[in-house]
Parts: sequence; C-alpha cells; structure tokens
Amino acid sequence: MSNPLYVFDMDETLINADCAMLWNAFLVDKGIINEPGFLEEDKRMMSLYAKGEMDMEDYIEFSMAPLASLSTHEVQTLVEECVETHILPKQFKQAKTLIEQLNKDGVDMVIISASVAFLVKSVGEKLSINHALGIDLVEKGGCYSSEILGVPSYREGKVTRLKEWLAQQSETYSQVHFFTDSINDLPLCEEADFAYLVNPCPLLKQHGGRTNWTILQWNE
Repeated sequence: MSNPLYVFDMDETLINADCAMLWNAFLVDKGIINEPGFLEEDKRMMSLYAKGEMDMEDYIEFSMAPLASLSTHEVQTLVEECVETHILPKQFKQAKTLIEQLNKDGVDMVIISASVAFLVKSVGEKLSINHALGIDLVEKGGCYSSEILGVPSYREGKVTRLKEWLAQQSETYSQVHFFTDSINDLPLCEEADFAYLVNPCPLLKQHGGRTNWTILQWNE
C-alpha cells in the first residue's frame, strides 16, 4: 500500500517570500532592531544564499545578535505576531490547496527549512503541517544563542536531518515527494523519489528536465 511523505522547503516554496527576511523587517518595525544598515546587510547575505554561497554560521550569528537579550518566551510572542501578520498572507494559493488536500487524505507532511527552527515550527503549525524542521539553536540562560545545535538543515544537511527524522518515525514511507525553489536544496531533490521545482531559481532550473522532476509555477 502506498504511503507517501510530502516534504516542503518553506521560503519561496510555500510562502512567496523569504520568511527570515520578513522576520527581520518585522523586528525593525518593532524597534527590536535599530542598527543602521541591518536590512541592507541582510539582503546582501541572502543574495549569497540565492547563489548557494552563504556561510550559515555567519548568517545565524548576524541575524540572532539582536535577540540576545530577549527570552525565548518573548521571541515566541513576536514570532506568533509576525507569522500571522506578515508571513501567512504570502502563502501560495496552490500550496494552501495542496496542504488541505493532503491533510484530507491523511498524508504526512514535513517542512524542512534553513530558517531557524522557532520560525519554521510556528509557520508549520499555522499551515496545518504537523512536522517542521529548522536550524536548532543552543539555549543559554533562557535565551536563544547563535550557536547551532546539531546538523543545520541547510544544503546536504537537509538530507541528513530528514534521514534522522525518518529513523525516528514508526511509519515507513513508500515515496518522498520534495518541493523547493532553491539551488541549495539540490542534494535533497536528488535524494527524493519525486522533486517539484516551485518557481525555481535560475541555478536550480538548469537541473530540471530529469525523470520524476516537475517544474511548477505558483502564485499568491
């Protein structure tokens, strides 16, 4: 009996934006971040991500610095507001329809993202996806640090994290269907049984045309 697993990247795949950038802009609006040029530097670093050249440890250190004095509870309160007001309105309508159908059919789903886990898990919950994996951070003194805990869910690390997650499940899945837009996810595209390239970036699109790979055009 077929028992597929649907795995989704989050940014620019389920959401028509990069959630980490929306989050940082939200923190600027809230006055949590008031460093001049922060968003410009964020944009510069994300341009490296788009080319598959970002150093994730550098980005986490940069992006988490403004939250160093906030408790995890305070961060979570901000995350909930940001997801509701800035992120959910940008969900692709095709993603919404697909998730609703998969939930109706009882198909398991996982989000696996290179964004920090506290953001990914909140988005997953709001989208009715029960399992969400992001970059886990070490907590120190009730606050999030910029130290990555375990393997970051980035590039080849997404394959590792998914395999770790699968090993913990009681279910055995017949096929893995993976949706992404990013060249950084090429390793997981190649690992999956079926890959769906959602509005793929130019670098990923060059790898299209393979058996069991489908290019999708989604919009809000």
